[in-house]
Amino acid sequence: MIPRYSRDRMTAIWTPENRYQTWLDIEILACEAMSQLGLIPPDSLEHIKSRAAFDSDRIDEIEKTTKHDVIAFLTSVTEKVGEDGRFIHMGMTSSDVLDTSFAVLLKQASDILIEDMDQLLETLKRKAFQHKDTVMIGRSHGIHAEPITFGLKMALWYAEMIRNRERLVRAREAVSAGKISGAVGTFSFIDPEVEAYVCRRLGLTPAPISSQIVQRDRHAEFFAVLAIIASSIDKYSQEIRLLQRTEVREAEEYFSPGQKGSSAMPHKRNPVLSENLSGLARLMRSYSLAALEDIPLWHERDISHSSVERVIGPDATILMDFMLGRFTGLVDKLVVYPERMLDNLNRTHGVIFSQMVLLSLIDKGMSREQGYALVQKNAMKAWQEGISFQQLLMQDDEVRSYLSEGELKDVFRIENFLKHVDFIFQRVFGGKPSVSG
Repeated sequence: MIPRYSRDRMTAIWTPENRYQTWLDIEILACEAMSQLGLIPPDSLEHIKSRAAFDSDRIDEIEKTTKHDVIAFLTSVTEKVGEDGRFIHMGMTSSDVLDTSFAVLLKQASDILIEDMDQLLETLKRKAFQHKDTVMIGRSHGIHAEPITFGLKMALWYAEMIRNRERLVRAREAVSAGKISGAVGTFSFIDPEVEAYVCRRLGLTPAPISSQIVQRDRHAEFFAVLAIIASSIDKYSQEIRLLQRTEVREAEEYFSPGQKGSSAMPHKRNPVLSENLSGLARLMRSYSLAALEDIPLWHERDISHSSVERVIGPDATILMDFMLGRFTGLVDKLVVYPERMLDNLNRTHGVIFSQMVLLSLIDKGMSREQGYALVQKNAMKAWQEGISFQQLLMQDDEVRSYLSEGELKDVFRIENFLKHVDFIFQRVFGGKPSVSG
């Protein structure tokens, strides 16, 4: 991933040094297990553990000849270990190292992403309670519907991100599977106890069965979850972009001192962070498709998945880390305009109370069909002529034959729409969220 969309902590996981160190850890753990089985002399194991190291530049140099990165790595390590290097990688195949290390790296990346999501959840919760009673119009099809609160919108996002966190915890478990089972997964030249030992020490679960590789449905699940999380962020970002439109302007991204919105128009304040996140979500969805394409491989394994994973492993996790961090900052500093929300809510002259009027008429004995036609007639007139919907109803003899002036006034109370806000908040935040893992 390019530096513009990278943060150091996640990027460090995917450096060649961390990758090679993980390979070395796996090889040494395998040697420890084989020594316990009596296959490597104790003195040789100590020599391996004390001398084993790698040189990234030397690996690159060797790979120019071998055209094989694991062999180049093993050659580099053996050069430092000496004669006892013959015991390293004994009975193993390259994918034993590659797939097990990929599991370790994805697990490390997942831990960071889960921490990122916890920070976002804290921010969303704080914003939800801050604006629990900040009334705004709810919209369906982009058209005014009925009042909600901005806090409810934040609570909705929070609940969705709780589900996304749970998905990520499950996906971390899915990819935390290692294999040290040899060339086609049959343990022909290596004891299953070696696999069990290596995986246990690395915090992985041995794949119950593997071919030459751990099966890629596990990885497809992981990258699909990242795509879902990115799509949720895309949804929230689009909402912010819509609320920031000049005609709406109910909320907007923080515009820092010295920030510029346009090279041509000095007045511009654009939702650039939200637009950036929507664009990055497209990339994330493409990574999930690439991971799905990796599931079908020839027979016990081919190498067509390898090039894909060298790109999407680092890029998707680095990008997801960046997106979560950027969106958390965006929400934290989001500027909300409650007065503008009320102004917009009142722009339609009270027609947003139409359902409440309809239900009141039905409650008084009018048929639904008759009530709907009557309410719609007055609502359309209020909409088209810019007249108070409540006033029109007050002047409608048919309506007044069912509802008194006092009853109509009671209908036109914003509080009628919001009486269950506390109940909803209790359901979302009241119990301890299922965010363990």
